[in-house]
Amino acid sequence: MLIVQAQSLALLDPEFSQLVVAAMLLSMLAAPFLIQASDKLALRWSSTEWMLRSLALHRVATQSLAAERHVIVCGYGRTGQRLAHLLEQERIEIIALDTDPERVRGAAAAGERVVYGDASRHETLVAAGIVRASALVITFADTRLALRILYHVRALNPALPVIVRTMDDAEMDTLIAAGASEVVPETFESSLMLASHALVLLGVPLRRVVRRIREVREHRYSLMRGFFHGGTDEAEDPDEARELRLHSVTLATGARASGRSLREIALDDLGVRVTALRRLWSR
Repeated sequence: MLIVQAQSLALLDPEFSQLVVAAMLLSMLAAPFLIQASDKLALRWSSTEWMLRSLALHRVATQSLAAERHVIVCGYGRTGQRLAHLLEQERIEIIALDTDPERVRGAAAAGERVVYGDASRHETLVAAGIVRASALVITFADTRLALRILYHVRALNPALPVIVRTMDDAEMDTLIAAGASEVVPETFESSLMLASHALVLLGVPLRRVVRRIREVREHRYSLMRGFFHGGTDEAEDPDEARELRLHSVTLATGARASGRSLREIALDDLGVRVTALRRLWSR
């Protein structure tokens, strides 16, 4: 196949075809030597990678060596940095882990307690002092990585409180089953903040507003799950297509479900949950 291609190229550009043939000959001559040295090359590459990983773990361990009852912050993006600053204002010691070398280099040069490390690896969490930590916070909305971190946390320190950030409630039950102490859906929290500001501006006492928000969180946002979808929802935000849909159903006179209890209708068997009932009186 290659000889045919070289011959066809010779008809168009003789000099180029000579270069192709020369490259083929060189690769054929070098192949036996490369095969013979492959084990040494692989060993040298793996040892270099091992040294780099060991150096990274050493830096993590150095940061956590004197730490006690600290908070491990997984991910040092915008959310992680804001969280770390708030915790430090309360004199709570933190150790942040991030896999972006540029971000780590810049933040560490400014004196912030962040080191390069993959929080989804068992040895990184050990080096970060997970057995001495008071809590762990996963600040990025990546369920797959969060589940890997939770798996290692439960093996190393089962009693450690873990707070996980998500975009919505689609994976909330999965994360809680995997060991998350609290799951914070970003879309729900933004709605809560909007509502709290609106209520305060409308004159609702702050104590009552705080109680409302606390009730929603204590019920794990169940009071906020689901909404009535519109034709533009998915176009504006594709993630909204995954959230529960609310539908209004009007029972006509003589309907099979009319006059029966929700238990008798057994809507749970169909994956349907009733959030509200409204009786319409006809005149």
